[in-house]
Amino acid sequence: MADLVWYQYALIGLIFAWSGFVRTSLGFGGAVLALPFLLLVVNDPLLFLPIIAVHLLIFSSWIAWQGNRQIKRESGNASAESNIDWGYLRKALKIMIIPKLVGVVGLLTLPANIMTSIIFGIVLVYAIGYVLNKPFKSNNKYVDYVLLALGGYVSGTSLIGAPLIVAVFASHVVKEQLRDTMFVLWFILVVIKMISFLFAGVDLQLIHQLWLLPCAFAGHLLGERAHRYIVKADTGVFFRVLGGVLIFVSIIGLIFSPS
Repeated sequence: MADLVWYQYALIGLIFAWSGFVRTSLGFGGAVLALPFLLLVVNDPLLFLPIIAVHLLIFSSWIAWQGNRQIKRESGNASAESNIDWGYLRKALKIMIIPKLVGVVGLLTLPANIMTSIIFGIVLVYAIGYVLNKPFKSNNKYVDYVLLALGGYVSGTSLIGAPLIVAVFASHVVKEQLRDTMFVLWFILVVIKMISFLFAGVDLQLIHQLWLLPCAFAGHLLGERAHRYIVKADTGVFFRVLGGVLIFVSIIGLIFSPS
């Protein structure tokens, strides 16, 4: 990233603020809704994924801890029920762990242009579901297994498997525990990703972490307000507009990505 020009840095900062906003307001999607824009600035997934991973580690643990503290404060009981569904989390991880590792290997071995096309293609599928107001849902245990395995694999390749995984968790975890349970899951999956980055010698972009973290934090603060609103309001229009934008960005990315 040292060879970029000023407007590329500005765009990257804005996109990471957007990523922080989405991650906190929805509980997922910080990577899947930011990567397409980042790849239009610089077409190299491995340039941005370590930064996104570090941000996920920081904000997922922070938000989950805040949620747990709030429950105990509101109940006045230090031993109040956890805001994390640990039982289902352990069950899901048993299904996801092997596909996750396979996906990590794919990320580190496939050429950047192929990974970029895969990412844009996956985002395009998600976006169409948003526009049609028909996001992935699961009501069958065998479909659950398939979606969790696919979500683990996609998470391993690009950290954008959240919609597949959330489709399953939303059917098994109560609404009050869902967001914080998902953040604990993201933390575990990202730790695996970071270990693979370290072993493979991937540049973690530590210098750029310093100035991009405040950008993500600004988005996080706005996302906290948006989350309180989204819990009470109908978000169908928001997702349809978001889906339309992502379709446009994904098509442009697929057309102009170098072959």
